Amino acid sequence: MRTSYRFVKPIAAVTGSLTLAATLTACGGSTAASDEKVVTMYSADGLKGEKSDGWYDKVFADFEKETGIKVKYVEGGSGEMVQRAVREKSNTQADVIVTLPPFIQQADSKGLLQAYTPNGSEQVDGADKADDGKWTSVVNNYFGFIYNKQQLKEAPKTWEELLDGRFRNKLQYSTPGVAGDGTAVVIKAMNDFGGQAPAMEYLKKLQANNVGPSSSTSKLAPKVDKGEILVANGDVQMNFAQSKSMPNLAIWFPAKEGARPTTFALPYAAGLVDKAPHAENGRKLLDFMLGEQAQREVSSIGGGFPARKDIKTTDTNAIELAELIEGVEIFEPDWADIDENLTTYVDAWKTATGS
Repeated sequence: MRTSYRFVKPIAAVTGSLTLAATLTACGGSTAASDEKVVTMYSADGLKGEKSDGWYDKVFADFEKETGIKVKYVEGGSGEMVQRAVREKSNTQADVIVTLPPFIQQADSKGLLQAYTPNGSEQVDGADKADDGKWTSVVNNYFGFIYNKQQLKEAPKTWEELLDGRFRNKLQYSTPGVAGDGTAVVIKAMNDFGGQAPAMEYLKKLQANNVGPSSSTSKLAPKVDKGEILVANGDVQMNFAQSKSMPNLAIWFPAKEGARPTTFALPYAAGLVDKAPHAENGRKLLDFMLGEQAQREVSSIGGGFPARKDIKTTDTNAIELAELIEGVEIFEPDWADIDENLTTYVDAWKTATGS
C-alpha cells in the first residue's frame, strides 16, 4: 500500500436535480434508439442554475432549438454519477457523462467511455483532456472554500484556523470518494501539508468541528448563506454562480500556516459513454458545449472559465473571477497517481475521521 503522495511543483501563480423521468430503450446503439431526438447526460452538480438560469439551462435550450434534440439531465456527485453508470453497464442509459477529476479518469479506467474528439477540443490545453480522446474539459474551474461574510468579518486564512472552537458544528465539507469537491479537500490537504500522513492527521483534528457527510457539495452553499454553518468546501464556478442569489456567500482559499493560499484546476470534464444508446446525439452535444457561443457564455452565464484557450472573455463576471484568484498559487495534482490510489486515499480519510 502506497502511503506517500507524488507532487508536481506549483506551475503558476495567477496574476491577472432533475431525475431521469423515463426508462430509456435498453438496446444500446440500435437504429431506433439512435434515431430518437433525445440525449441523456449524467453530470456533477454546479452548472445547472437553481432557478433554471445556469450555463446548462442555456446550452440545453439552445441545443434543442438548433438540433431538435432534447437533453434528459441527471445530476449528482461526481462519484455518484460514475457509480450509477457502472451499475448500468449491461443496460447503458447515459450518452454523455460530466464529472470533476479524478472521477472522469475513474470513469475511463472502468471502461465507461469511448473515444471522441469534439470540434473545438484542439483549443483545450493538453492537461485538460485525455490523450486518447476519451474525455475533454468543457468548463474550467478551481477548487475553493466558502464562508458566511455576514457573520465572519473576514475569511479564515489558514487550515489551522478552522480547528478553532468557534467553528464547532459550523463547518462541513462534502464526502471524499462521493463528491468531486469532497475528494478535492483531501487532494489539497495532501498538497498543502506535504503528504498523506500529515494531511490525515490534520483532517482527524478537523473532524471535531465537522457537521458530517454530504453527498452533494452544492447543498452546502445555502446552509452557509443562511448561517447554519460558517464554512464549507466548494468550487469557484459553482459558488460564484450561487453567490448571485445567495448574498452572504464569499469564496476563499485556505493556506497552511506560514504559506501562500493554493488551489488547483478542477474542470468539468465530459466524455461520450461507451455503448451510448444515442451516441450520435451525444457527439453533437459535446460539439455544442465546446462551440464558440457556449464557451463565450461560460463566464457571463455560468460563472466559470472557458475550456478553450482561444476564447477570451471580458464580461463583468470574467473580470471578477480573474481578480478572485489573483495571487493564489496553482498546483497541478498527479492525476494518474490519484486515479490509481484513490481508494487508498479515501480509505485513509475514513480511518482518520471515523467516517
